[in-house]
Amino acid sequence: MTFTVRLRHLLPSFGFRLLSSVLLLGLAGCSLVPQPKPDPTRYYVLTGGSLSDAGEQAAEGSLVLGVKRIEIAPYLNGKDMVVREAGNEIAYQNFARWAEPLTTSIGRTLAGNLARSGKVNRVYPQPFPFEVERDYDVSVRVLRCEGERKAGGQTVASFSALVEVTEAKTGGAVVLRKVFVAPEAGWDGRDFGKLATALSEGVLALGAEVVAALPAK
Repeated sequence: MTFTVRLRHLLPSFGFRLLSSVLLLGLAGCSLVPQPKPDPTRYYVLTGGSLSDAGEQAAEGSLVLGVKRIEIAPYLNGKDMVVREAGNEIAYQNFARWAEPLTTSIGRTLAGNLARSGKVNRVYPQPFPFEVERDYDVSVRVLRCEGERKAGGQTVASFSALVEVTEAKTGGAVVLRKVFVAPEAGWDGRDFGKLATALSEGVLALGAEVVAALPAK
């Protein structure tokens, strides 16, 4: 109060009002600065083991496999997870993202699953070591790896891929070539961790399909 009274005496009326307005705006500005909001983005990977996990187990089989670099449909080749709407609309999920390239996750999960098979001794991802002789090579082109909302409102995890297994030599015979479609897994449409888990199951089912096609050595 004393400070205000002294200012009234020292400053003309207009100057006093101007200074008071500046002080009030400064105090108001301190309270109007928005507080930073937490980042809602969440990051996910596919699960199901890797080659390093499989290496801890004793190999039972004798086949040596090579897994070529995973190819993927261009619309899937990004960080955002994808939900397909009504058949042909693609919705990118800005706050649900893959923590690594999807090709890396799929390749790691598939190779680890194959390495745990009773038919397989070793699995090598591309680029292959020159000194290693492989029995079969596996190539995969992912067609779908996403959530899907159907016309009736049901939400599912959708995974499909073109898979080919060939003898690892020039002109090698084709052991398996097909479009693999994983069984649709129900998904609540909100929990993207559960979607990542369901898509992981699709990759594991693809690995089982490859193993079933491999002849015993």
